Amino acid sequence: MRWQVAWTAEASLPSVAAVLESQGLPGEDRLPPRIGALLHDAMAVYRERAEPRAIVRLVERSDFAEVYRGDGSNDGDTPLERVFPRADVLALFAATVGPRVTDTIRDLFGRQDPARGHMLDAVASVAADGLARAASIAVTERLQAAGDLPADTSVLAYSPGYCGWHVSGQRALFAALGPEEVGITLNQSCLMQPLKSVSGVIVAGPAEIHQFSPEFPCCERCTTRECQDRIASLGRG
Repeated sequence: MRWQVAWTAEASLPSVAAVLESQGLPGEDRLPPRIGALLHDAMAVYRERAEPRAIVRLVERSDFAEVYRGDGSNDGDTPLERVFPRADVLALFAATVGPRVTDTIRDLFGRQDPARGHMLDAVASVAADGLARAASIAVTERLQAAGDLPADTSVLAYSPGYCGWHVSGQRALFAALGPEEVGITLNQSCLMQPLKSVSGVIVAGPAEIHQFSPEFPCCERCTTRECQDRIASLGRG
């Protein structure tokens, strides 16, 4: 099964707090007026120009094993290769905020307006990351409505370039998914266009399959340990 998902710009707009946190800035009540004005301008531009959409494809575990193997560049031991064999459902996905936002960011930097360009870039980056979660919710709701997933299923998205899944894995993922249908392409460096896009696999199953300690080889290179926050969020519903 393969289908498209679309959202309104407003539905994909990140919170002010999330954008500020991504930049290491203080809360809105402590922002200098100029920074606050830049942020609200960037949010308004995003509302006007974002065209968030995604494509999703359900895959069997054996098929995903081939996608995940890619060209053989993954770490020898990774969280995902332990997680996905225990999944109830796997779905490839690619999502983007659309080309107009990326084009506007490029235009702002080209017109020597780096402050506005940087702020819009931050808003779009957080929005793109949020689309992974939004796509996971869309898959969950569709399958639960059809009776194909229990109500207590836990869902997380995993992406190439993280947790030992080599970024070159994008090639096999794109070949299996075909996200060009929603305007997402891949260059020779495995960089997605539009830049503010995200791809990976949505893994649905009992919460315990996502539980792991950050003791893999890839964890030694990681500076954020964001996976632990994502795992902890499962317990908060």
